[in-house]
Amino acid sequence: MNILRPAPSLLTRWVASCLVLLSALLISNARAQFRYPPQLEGARPQVYREVDGTRLSLYLFEPSQDSQTRRPAIVFFFGGGWSAGSPAQFEHQCRELAACGMVAITADYRVKSRHNVKPTECLADAKAAIRWVRAHAEELGIDPARIAAAGGSAGGHLAAAAATVPGFDPGATDQAVSALPNALVLFNPALLLAPMGGMELKGFGTRLSPEVLGTEARNLSPAHHVKPGTAPAIIFHGRADTTVPYSTAEAFERTMKAAGNRCELVGFDGLGHGFFNYGRDGGAAYRATMDATRAFLASLGWIKPAQP
Repeated sequence: MNILRPAPSLLTRWVASCLVLLSALLISNARAQFRYPPQLEGARPQVYREVDGTRLSLYLFEPSQDSQTRRPAIVFFFGGGWSAGSPAQFEHQCRELAACGMVAITADYRVKSRHNVKPTECLADAKAAIRWVRAHAEELGIDPARIAAAGGSAGGHLAAAAATVPGFDPGATDQAVSALPNALVLFNPALLLAPMGGMELKGFGTRLSPEVLGTEARNLSPAHHVKPGTAPAIIFHGRADTTVPYSTAEAFERTMKAAGNRCELVGFDGLGHGFFNYGRDGGAAYRATMDATRAFLASLGWIKPAQP
């Protein structure tokens, strides 16, 4: 039996068209975030390391205005479980911070899917990237004492591990140049890779065998290597994150504060992993994290506070 249905109204068709367009834009943006090799208009690529036939680049977003003083810098590391991802993930954060007067950099590093490496080698690349920026600070117009490391998920782990985890730095051409960042900006980072204080790991933490990591999990766990003098940090984390549980960020915050270090944990109710990405859920979380990032960097005296 045929059932006659009324033709959709103009409003219904318009709403449906808008939803299709919005969906296409979100898919396009997601693909752009993880495009590899990255296509970053206006960024200056610079090779910072060559290893096993692979040339690794930093993509520099530089302030447009001239300055007579050395600028602060920030180096972002993309997420993707140490297995995939692209420097394009942090393009928008870089553009915004460059407009604030920083040299903002998004870094490439080796990952499992492209280079068959383990997280130990990812960390070696991250340390090499920070060391290269500091070694070339004069020519880049950067203050070598104001270099932040930043990143999301596995990239947040690399940023935090560069500040805390000793070793895993083979092939460093100049060990006299420090690879330690001076501040940390972390987005749902993996900070606790092994049990601590009776705390049982969940989510990604249940899959971190030595075969996966390239070493015992504790050796790569930032929370286990915090000490007095660790760089001040701000952490953005969704309280509904099941991939990297919020409780692991809380454990890192407690450890940092117990050692006398500055650590700010900013929780987001109801939000899960990757909530901070540009274009996600209308952009509210992106805006909130960037406003707080700018306030954090301003509190360090690195950039001017945002105008109300």
